[in-house]
Amino acid sequence: MSKSQKKILPLPKDVFLSQLDFSSFIDSFPQGVLLLDSRRKVITANRIFESFTGYTREAILGTQGEHVLRSSFTDDGNIIQKTIDGDETVTIEGNIINRNRKKIPIRFTISPVSLESGQVSGVAIFLEDISLLKDLDEKIHGFPGKDKILGHSQKMQEIFELLPIVARTDATLLILGETGTGKDLIAEAIHKASARSRHPFVKVNCGALPESLLESELFGHVRGAFTGANYDKPGMFRLAHGGTIFLTEIGDLPLPLQVKLLTVLDDKEFFPVGGSKKIKVDVRIITATHRNLRELVKHNRFREDLYYRLNVLRLQLPSLREREDDFRLLLDHFLREFAAGLNKNITGFSAETIEKLASYPFPGNVRELRNIVEYAVNICQGGSIEPDHLPDTVMSMTPGTPHPRPPESNMTEHGNIERTEIAPVPPRDAHHSPPPNGWEEMEKRMILEALARTRGRRNEAAKLLGWGRSTLWRKIKRYDLN
Repeated sequence: MSKSQKKILPLPKDVFLSQLDFSSFIDSFPQGVLLLDSRRKVITANRIFESFTGYTREAILGTQGEHVLRSSFTDDGNIIQKTIDGDETVTIEGNIINRNRKKIPIRFTISPVSLESGQVSGVAIFLEDISLLKDLDEKIHGFPGKDKILGHSQKMQEIFELLPIVARTDATLLILGETGTGKDLIAEAIHKASARSRHPFVKVNCGALPESLLESELFGHVRGAFTGANYDKPGMFRLAHGGTIFLTEIGDLPLPLQVKLLTVLDDKEFFPVGGSKKIKVDVRIITATHRNLRELVKHNRFREDLYYRLNVLRLQLPSLREREDDFRLLLDHFLREFAAGLNKNITGFSAETIEKLASYPFPGNVRELRNIVEYAVNICQGGSIEPDHLPDTVMSMTPGTPHPRPPESNMTEHGNIERTEIAPVPPRDAHHSPPPNGWEEMEKRMILEALARTRGRRNEAAKLLGWGRSTLWRKIKRYDLN
């Protein structure tokens, strides 16, 4: 048999691993990589990690991982140790201070590394430089804090790229998206990044008031305009002078007020209710709706000329179902937010819980995800969120059964477009009354049950609920449970 005819046999697995150049392998990763053993000591790192920190892998070998990272969240190694102990992957954003004392914004993914036996032998920490995203975030929002918009999926990156463009103009903007997609946050971020940021940002919900009150709310009234009008009222348009007025749920605006709004868009002036003198205003108008305005126009529920006047610039926000890459990021963010607020030591979600949440359609989008996590954190008395801690709307789904996504729109007999919403409700309990309506009723029941179990001792009840005593006292007073 010639050399060319020799049969090549596959290498055994252990031979392949023994011949693998591991350093070259992790150097091929597009992120920084740091491997730690079960004692949190450095095993190795790749070249991107070296470029981030300024330390060579040879220099840090055997060093405590939290000393090398030099980040606020790793000061005591707790998060890394929790990952080792809990076998849960964690994603978190923070900063590292490199050898040259330069601060670099980093997205950390901390994942347990297991042996074939299943025993966790250490962690792999992946570091992604998000400096460009942070710079863009500052330009977009113009302010730090918890109101920032989270997301690194492709859909959200497309939105982030458009925000600086729409912030630089005064053109009317229409923001479209399902309920709970963050239209309010986007509108405020655009205002904060615009030249009008020093002036007011005024939000009006067009579906929250009847027509008679809404007109006065928007355009103001003069004294004596109607019964009870004992003084002049400026109205929201005048209060927003120089800044931005955000008209949310614009699809609910009554037809007579649509005519008046069209006049404001064209002439930048209007008559207050009962007034004979025109008021001139300088405002930018941003509108938002979860309704299908084209369908409303077809059914004569929305003026076509106003639709085209509002639709100069348009942003279509993605639903949570279109942001799969953001799901875990948002989940971990809300868990940290609520666990810290309630002073609870909850490390993460069980694999079964993640699977259950991942198969849920989230008709209420990010807002509903936030509410579900808040509910679970309040209910959870252990160190991990289990399926039993999820609301009944999530738990009632049959495993393996595909669940329909919420309909795009449901036409009512009046031509309005209604969207289906599913609100979280407490888990079922055969020993208690039917689930109460709304979070407040559920919270009342939780407090009463805790007080009953502790025979009225508030300190013990607060510990049972995972709250501080002052929090429990405030809620008892709020719900009049004395």
